[in-house]
Amino acid sequence: MNSWVPLLPEETTAADNAAPLDITRLLTTITDNLVGMIYRCRIDAIWTMEYVSEGCHKLTGYRPDELVFNNRVSYDEITLPEDRERVGLTIRSALDAGETFDVEYRIRRADGRVRWVLERGVGLRDAYGRLAWIEGFIQDISERMAANEALQEAVRRYRSLFQNATEGIFQTTPEGRYLDANPALAQIYGHRDPAALIAHLQDISRQLYVLPERRAEFVRLMREQGVVRNFESQAYRCDGSIIWISENARAVKDPDGKVQFYEGTVIDITERKQHEAALEHQASHDSLTGLPNRSLLRDRIDQAIVKAKRDNHLVAVVFVDLDHFKLINDSLGHHVGDRLLLEVATRLAGCVRTHDSVARQGGDEFVIVLTEQHDENEVLALVSRLLEVISQPWVDGGQEYGLSCSVGVSCYPRDGSNPDELLRCADAAMYKAKASGRSTYHFYTPELNQVISERLELENSLRHALERNELRVYYQPRIEVASGRLVGAEALLRWDCPGRGLIPPDSFISIAEETGLIIPIGQWVLQEACRQNSAWQQAGLPPICISVNISPIQFRHAGLAMSVSGALAQAGLPASCLELELTESFVMHDAERINVCMQSLKVLGVDIAVDDFGTGYSSLSYLKRFPVDRLKIDKSFVRDIDIDPDDAAIVRAIISLGHSLGLKVVAEGVEERAHMEFLHKHGCDEMQGYYFSRPLPPADMEALLRSLAGDGCRSAQDPHPADPFLCMKENSE
Repeated sequence: MNSWVPLLPEETTAADNAAPLDITRLLTTITDNLVGMIYRCRIDAIWTMEYVSEGCHKLTGYRPDELVFNNRVSYDEITLPEDRERVGLTIRSALDAGETFDVEYRIRRADGRVRWVLERGVGLRDAYGRLAWIEGFIQDISERMAANEALQEAVRRYRSLFQNATEGIFQTTPEGRYLDANPALAQIYGHRDPAALIAHLQDISRQLYVLPERRAEFVRLMREQGVVRNFESQAYRCDGSIIWISENARAVKDPDGKVQFYEGTVIDITERKQHEAALEHQASHDSLTGLPNRSLLRDRIDQAIVKAKRDNHLVAVVFVDLDHFKLINDSLGHHVGDRLLLEVATRLAGCVRTHDSVARQGGDEFVIVLTEQHDENEVLALVSRLLEVISQPWVDGGQEYGLSCSVGVSCYPRDGSNPDELLRCADAAMYKAKASGRSTYHFYTPELNQVISERLELENSLRHALERNELRVYYQPRIEVASGRLVGAEALLRWDCPGRGLIPPDSFISIAEETGLIIPIGQWVLQEACRQNSAWQQAGLPPICISVNISPIQFRHAGLAMSVSGALAQAGLPASCLELELTESFVMHDAERINVCMQSLKVLGVDIAVDDFGTGYSSLSYLKRFPVDRLKIDKSFVRDIDIDPDDAAIVRAIISLGHSLGLKVVAEGVEERAHMEFLHKHGCDEMQGYYFSRPLPPADMEALLRSLAGDGCRSAQDPHPADPFLCMKENSE
């Protein structure tokens, strides 16, 4: 077995003495094999390298000759710009102080990768004592930096989780005293820190649990099972407020099986419990008004029926539907509609007793359940009060609105024995009230079932009327008073319904508005009226202006101006041959926004008329600013102008008002010669009505236009100025 024995000095060989230590070679070997780069650089603006070791290539990706004297790139250039200034300041500060420096920064290698490096160096002076060079060492510390960053990130995450956790951690004795707690638990229970919690809570069952028996249940489960999971209880915070908690815990035992303590976690589930309660409330209550919804309503009716059976009383189900709510909602926006519904809900709730119920059925429909009623007179008294309360004006944003509702009533046991039957009957009665003129009530009668069935059938048929080509446009001539000429016509919609014949718009327009069908139907009427007018002109007939009624829902619909422009372009009709009619009551709602839309329509060149003038709530200041061309006097004022002084005065005032505003005035509903003569005498501009012509189908209207184009009617210069209208009347007949 060989053993190593050191040589004594006198035993060294001649060969050894002949091989002196080569310091240069030794340093070169060390330099070239260092994991890093030894360098010498000038102290100038770009730290020009005079020498770099072979480790340069592995560190930077550049060969030494590419960095030395900046042959390809300067070392300063590969230092990341965002680190460059900091590095320079650090180095210069150390040089000025005559100290060595350590600085960490990033470089971009030749292959584009970014690496972290640590540079250590010291300044050297020249023969004149001036700082001239730096000699130092640069090594790659990317892995260390990554490890440090990962460690710091882990520490940051752990610290964040610990400090912000909502989960508390505890240890307690089986008798109910805290041994330990973390900050989160102290926060849950409202203590400033764990020490304060432990000092305060000496008897958990009495001081912490709202119901002490919950602690007893907790201990029982621990004894029997050794664990508790999701154990929910109400607990007191230190300020006396109550929260909900959920615990998960286990019993910790010694080797002999004796329980040493309980340990576990606590989370505050108060928010979850409140959310669950809110969800339960939302499931049974209307989200806008907070009233019971359909689901809870049926339960309330069920309860009322059970009580009524026992006490031999009546139950009344009162179905309330707001009149013209869709007009307000669509013309002014859902935000206004929602505020109106809240107001109505408040008014209805104020009309009933505490043991009655008010629910929102949906949309603008409400249902009131009246319990402990002895006869219909009691029900009628409340319904009458309800109608009066709802009819009070509503003021919103400085604007006053008139309200009304239609009410239907059904009673248990006469009209039904369950919620569905009573609601169906009350709904049928409500539609009867609405059909009777609105702002009234109606008690259910069996005959109403037929009425409701017919309405539903009509609604279903209307949904297919367009696709089945059942809609028609009729035209009622409009006559110029001064000349007796036919200058225009109003486009009036008719529905040629199979099995029912020609149905006037009053019977189905409200259904179209309620179902949203008014949008496609209105667009079709607009396109058809433009097409027909263009066809008459292309046939050589004198040009006339066709008036088309625009529903408030159409007016609120985005893109009305584009639809009008498209209809004109598609028909090749001049804009001056189209007039759009809006009802006065609609024009006065949200006047500013409506004015903006009117302006966009006027840019197209169409005329605008205010229909049914005198029946709404006109504001002259708004009317003066609207780009309106005509006022159409509602026929209700024209009907009796020859015998009713009040109507005559109203018509004269409207004519005077229109002219003072530079508008033309049109009278509708002219049916008698006396009407015509009155309007002629007082300067009305235009008229339309049965005295001249009923609404005509396109072919008859065309025949009328042709006959008038070549007739011999006298002009308004005739000694008898009323005669030209007789000619018109004869032609129309």
